[in-house]
Amino acid sequence: MVEVRMPQLGESVVEGTVSRWLVREGDFVKREQPLLEVATDKADTEIPAPVAGRVAQIAVAEGTVVAKEGLLCRIDETAQGEAQATAQRASAPPASAPSEARPAAPAPGSNGHDESARPLTSPSTKKLARESGVDLRDVHGTGDHGRITRDDVMRAAHGAPAEPAPQPSAAAQPASAAAELSQLIQASGGFVPPVPGVGYGAYKVPPYSPKPGDKVVPFSRRRRITADHMVYSKVTSPHVVTVAEVDLHETSKLRDLHKDEFKRAGVSLTFLSFICAAAVRALREHPEFNARVLENSYVVLRDVNLGVAVDTPGGLIVPSIKHADELSLRGIARSIDELAGRAKSGKITADDLANTTFTVSNPGLKGNLFGGAIISQPNVGILRMGEIKKRVVVVTKDKEDSIAIHPVMFLALSYDHRIIDGVLANSFLWRVTDILTRGEFEV
Repeated sequence: MVEVRMPQLGESVVEGTVSRWLVREGDFVKREQPLLEVATDKADTEIPAPVAGRVAQIAVAEGTVVAKEGLLCRIDETAQGEAQATAQRASAPPASAPSEARPAAPAPGSNGHDESARPLTSPSTKKLARESGVDLRDVHGTGDHGRITRDDVMRAAHGAPAEPAPQPSAAAQPASAAAELSQLIQASGGFVPPVPGVGYGAYKVPPYSPKPGDKVVPFSRRRRITADHMVYSKVTSPHVVTVAEVDLHETSKLRDLHKDEFKRAGVSLTFLSFICAAAVRALREHPEFNARVLENSYVVLRDVNLGVAVDTPGGLIVPSIKHADELSLRGIARSIDELAGRAKSGKITADDLANTTFTVSNPGLKGNLFGGAIISQPNVGILRMGEIKKRVVVVTKDKEDSIAIHPVMFLALSYDHRIIDGVLANSFLWRVTDILTRGEFEV
């Protein structure tokens, strides 16, 4: 009997949620056949069968949070199935795990808790529990969907009985993430943010009244993560935006000169590639932008991992080019092609999305003049491209001014004013603009 356990899905990922089973108990599977889909805060991943055989037991139901090395299922590799039955089951529509599936019983001598199921809570609450000596598996959560809040941990630490879980109101109910964020900020004596759909202070949002023709669209998992991330970033990081106008005439000539050569090598030489290359050089010259803020300090990071925002059918994601400062223009262009291709085909990994240190955002062909992007935490800056348009510009040569028509773009830099001052931000953006204006690239 072979046990299939939750793998390490990324260097910073310690647990995942079983989002969908692709097989049933009793199914015969081939080696490397996908068994289930696991969702993390980084990416969705299929877990393949390590051996061929029959699925003897599904240990956890869909929606269960399982820690790394937690048991997922068992496969009997000694069982023999007919090839026809295997093919039929492989082509059948996927079904959810049976409702009677339960986690495996704890081993003798254990504390009776299932180690594969982790309590639903936030990292900060887990830290508080560790510091208070509270076992979260013994705590009754009063938050949404049984989520354990900081108050639950504090009551458990002082031996107080748990409060009954609040009942949803018909008018409006704060999202658990926003509510917990408010609790955290209140506890620290800081600013309490408005809660989406509820209001702020004396102002309350009118409750929604359904009307014919309205369509309620539930948040997908990725949209929920994105929404929480953006709210957290705006509350945590004081954003400042500065904008530069970039004359791309020289860069455009360089691109036209080499794009066919790149195309023959299977690489797209886009303006995004040039902007990423310029940003990487500016990051090396302004290392404070390649940083993250800690509680009472900040760390300047050694590795330059450039995030590139990619639009996919499931929503926007930001995979990163690892060690981008060690790559040539061709290497950066190839990496962008590879990441975009894997992202759009659903083959992106958790590690592709981890450890980004700075981000470039491209709104695409149907862009706009410019826009201030929200910083992707824990980065301290994000550079957003505007659309490229031919404009009338003044060209100075030999102290003589003339009028010309050049491709022009606006670049908007959003930066974290906690550690980045205006002088540094302007210097960084000026250097990116200077490199692009001069067409200062080695192709």
